[in-house]
Amino acid sequence: MIEAVIFDLDGSMVDSMWIWRSIDIEYLGKFGIELPENLQACIEGMSFSETAAYFKERFDLPIDLETIKDDWNRMAGDKYAHEVPVKEGVKELLSYCTSHGIKAGIATSNSRQLVENVVRAHNLESCFDCIMTACEVKRGKPAPDIYLAVAKELAVDPGNCLVFEDIIPGIQAGKAAGMKVCAVYDEYSRHQDNIKRELADYYTFHFTELIQNGVLL
Repeated sequence: MIEAVIFDLDGSMVDSMWIWRSIDIEYLGKFGIELPENLQACIEGMSFSETAAYFKERFDLPIDLETIKDDWNRMAGDKYAHEVPVKEGVKELLSYCTSHGIKAGIATSNSRQLVENVVRAHNLESCFDCIMTACEVKRGKPAPDIYLAVAKELAVDPGNCLVFEDIIPGIQAGKAAGMKVCAVYDEYSRHQDNIKRELADYYTFHFTELIQNGVLL
């Protein structure tokens, strides 16, 4: 029985992955560095802090980690507040969860500032019992740390949680935590769909399917 749903943010709950390629191009361009084609694959699943550390080391950036994170928050903040849409069916599913006593949480690799920006912009604050970032746990995805921490905060056994994830490290994190996982379609990761389907318990193009198919029962 599902007692809690836990959303990954980017690419799962909101359509935001398109933002980061342009930010990475602009940011690295300030230092005269071209965007490596394999960059996104290298940082998938990393926390916001881990990603900043990776950038600093790989590109030998002459600034500290807090400055890097502050720059990214500033560059992405307005977009998350005004340009990032919630995925189809998310609000309906959250309403269903509220009316059926199912708790809801967010487990994101992004920064707290950006997740709060987008949740506030769509008036979803009251829908979530817990919002946690990977910077608050020891290891980012694919380690299960953040999902186990959210389940603990929600006071729900991991086996009674359903995770929504769009990337392979996230699906692996949810499964490693002992949770059911629903892979979510996202344009950014569609080339991995076959693997996502194999790893996850469910797959969805839009969240209303899960209500109609009784997945949350």
